[in-house]
Amino acid sequence: MFGLSFGGFTAPWWFLLLIVVVLLVVGYVVVQRMRHRRIMRFTNLALLERVVPRQQTWVRHVPAVVLVVALTLLTTAMAGPTAEQRVPRNRATVMLVIDVSLSMEATDVKPSRLKAAKDAAKDFANGLTPGINLGLISFAGTASVMVSPTTDRAGVAKAIDNLRLAESTATGEAIFAALQSIEGFAQIVGGADGAPPARIVLMSDGKQTVPTDDADDPRGAFTAARQAKDTKVPVSTISYGTTEGEVTIDGKSQAVPVDDESMKQIADLSGGEFYKAASADELHRVYDTLGEQIGYETKDADASKPWLMLGTLAALLAAGSALLIGQRLP
Repeated sequence: MFGLSFGGFTAPWWFLLLIVVVLLVVGYVVVQRMRHRRIMRFTNLALLERVVPRQQTWVRHVPAVVLVVALTLLTTAMAGPTAEQRVPRNRATVMLVIDVSLSMEATDVKPSRLKAAKDAAKDFANGLTPGINLGLISFAGTASVMVSPTTDRAGVAKAIDNLRLAESTATGEAIFAALQSIEGFAQIVGGADGAPPARIVLMSDGKQTVPTDDADDPRGAFTAARQAKDTKVPVSTISYGTTEGEVTIDGKSQAVPVDDESMKQIADLSGGEFYKAASADELHRVYDTLGEQIGYETKDADASKPWLMLGTLAALLAAGSALLIGQRLP
């Protein structure tokens, strides 16, 4: 959809032509008054009223009024009006970072956190606009680059299907790995326009455990988030799961509540956005929102066509009405 932006004109100096339009209006009024005086001086008024009814006198001005409207519309078109338009990004890098720690086996999100996460992540990957280079990282005790940034969605989807659970949660290492992958890709594709914009999408259900409960450790999640901020790569975090999550480890039931607070702080420190998903449907909606934000950008586009069309139609209407009313062009 176009939304015309106030003052958004690429060549506003064309509006100087409106001075000519105003002069034409003034000239038309002056000529009409002079004509009226001549008629009043030499015409039998009683006979004139019978031949030309008073209610018809305004009709003869319609072509001139419509012509002025046409000239105004065409002048506006030449001034180059712009409008905001959402267009697909033609270059960007996204690293999708997915937690595969043992807590992802919890079934508080049906059928399980991991299964629902895989389905939503694949939909997200397949729904991204073609110009996005998407990479995949999985992390538990360590981080693994499953797919480097690519436009091959099939390869990313296959890698998502192959995600497997492992022990521990090294959130900081995952962010560092994503930043390194983005930097390496930028060195390859960066040209005269510089590196493409990049973002990390981090989905996790639990608190960092490696390094042990210290997110401010040099390799911790908060430290990594600050580095992401410094490199202008925001981290959009998805806090995934509920407070009732449980898993069975070595025959014992263990609570694995979602950790909203740390995920929110990672997003805040990096300049990204925080999202919460407590169900598969909510996770799909979050990914849909991210897909819209990441895949499209708003640009000022040319919006002169509607003005040109209206101006042309008005000019044709002015000509037609002139021929119909006065049997001549205005």
